[in-house]
Amino acid sequence: MYCGDCHFCRRGDINLCDRRQVLGVSCNEFRRHGAFAEYVAVPERIAAKLPDSVPFEHAAMIEAVSIAVHAVNLTPIPLAASAVVVGSGMIGLLAIQALRLAGCGEVIAVDVDDAKLEMAARLGAGAGFNPRRTDVPRAVRERTGGRGADVALEVVGATEPVKTAIASVRKGGAVTLVGNLSPAVELPLQMVVTRQIRLQGSCASSGEYPACIDLLARGAIQVQPLISAVAPLSEGPAWFERLYNKEPNLMKVILQP
Repeated sequence: MYCGDCHFCRRGDINLCDRRQVLGVSCNEFRRHGAFAEYVAVPERIAAKLPDSVPFEHAAMIEAVSIAVHAVNLTPIPLAASAVVVGSGMIGLLAIQALRLAGCGEVIAVDVDDAKLEMAARLGAGAGFNPRRTDVPRAVRERTGGRGADVALEVVGATEPVKTAIASVRKGGAVTLVGNLSPAVELPLQMVVTRQIRLQGSCASSGEYPACIDLLARGAIQVQPLISAVAPLSEGPAWFERLYNKEPNLMKVILQP
C-alpha cells in the first residue's frame, strides 16, 4: 500500500513510498495487520480484478511472481542475453521464467539443492550447477564463450551467493540483488570496480500486478509446480511448523479458508 503523494510515489516508484505498508509483513517498518482476517480494507487503487481463468490458488502466487518480474524489469537485458540465477527457490524459479520471457537465450540456475535444480530445468533453465560440486563461475564461462553471463540475479541474500553472482557475469555485466537473508554481506569490491560490473538492488514490486495477472492467465509463467500443498485453514499451524523446520521439497503452501 502506497500513499500516492510522496516524492517517490510521484516518480512512479511506489515500492519506495515513504509511508509504504504491506499486509501481513511482520517487520515493524511496513507492518499492516489483516492478512488472515475474514475481510480486509485496502485502497481501490491497489485492487486488481482477477480473470475467471486464474484460480485463487494461483492468484495467491501473484505477489511472488511480481517480485521476480520487477527484478527482471530492472535488469538491463540485451537481446538473446545469457543469465544466471543464483538461488532456485520460489523467487528464483519465477525469475528463470521471467528472464526467458524477457528474451534471454540462455538461463543458468545455481543452487545447493539438486531437486531445485531439476525443477529449474523443468521451468526453462538450460543448465543447473550445484556450487558444492562445481566451480560455478568457471562453468558459466565455459557456456558463454569464456566471457561470463550478461546478467545475474541473486535471490538468496548471503555472502557466498552474492560472490558467485558477481564472479559469474562478464566484464561490464549487471547483477541484480533480490535476496536479503543477511543484513550485510562481504562484497568483492575490486572485482566489481575493475570489471565495471553494475549492481542493482530490487525491492518488492512496483505496479507489476496487472502484468503478472496477464502472464498467469496466458500460462506464460507457471506457478502450479511451485505449490507444494493446498490445505484447509485449520491445518495452517502444522504447515507453518513444517515450513519453519525447513522440511525438504516444501515451497509454497496454499491455505483455503
